[in-house]
Amino acid sequence: MKINRIDHVSINVHDLSAAKAFFVELGLEVQAEWELDGEQLDRIVGLTNVRTACVGLGTPDGQTWIELVKFYSPSDEQKMQQPLANTLGLRHICFAVEDIDGIVEKLQKNGAEIFSEIEQYEQSYKLCYVRGPEGIILELAEEIK
Repeated sequence: MKINRIDHVSINVHDLSAAKAFFVELGLEVQAEWELDGEQLDRIVGLTNVRTACVGLGTPDGQTWIELVKFYSPSDEQKMQQPLANTLGLRHICFAVEDIDGIVEKLQKNGAEIFSEIEQYEQSYKLCYVRGPEGIILELAEEIK
């Protein structure tokens, strides 16, 4: 018995089009879009009367898959809370990038919140935290060569 890899990361969002645009701007590519509902989905996710829309995005090399999911029903009654980098639970996704300065500038021009400076960590990485729509936190990491 063994684990081979992480298959995908799923992010629940309210505004599917804004989240999709954010990840496309980052450099991911839309691989698929679909809607799901029905009793089998209800059983899979452990909810009743589930109806969703999804967007699957991947990196150009095909190594990473992210699913953005909009639940039309049932709705989340608690609404989105803006997490901080130290909030407990799954908090951010880190992307290895090239030209961190250019990516940060592009994301910032499109409304992303840059909430940390681009910092060099030892002689290995330049790092930065970015918040996109729905409070999604990304860490960007550029390896120093």
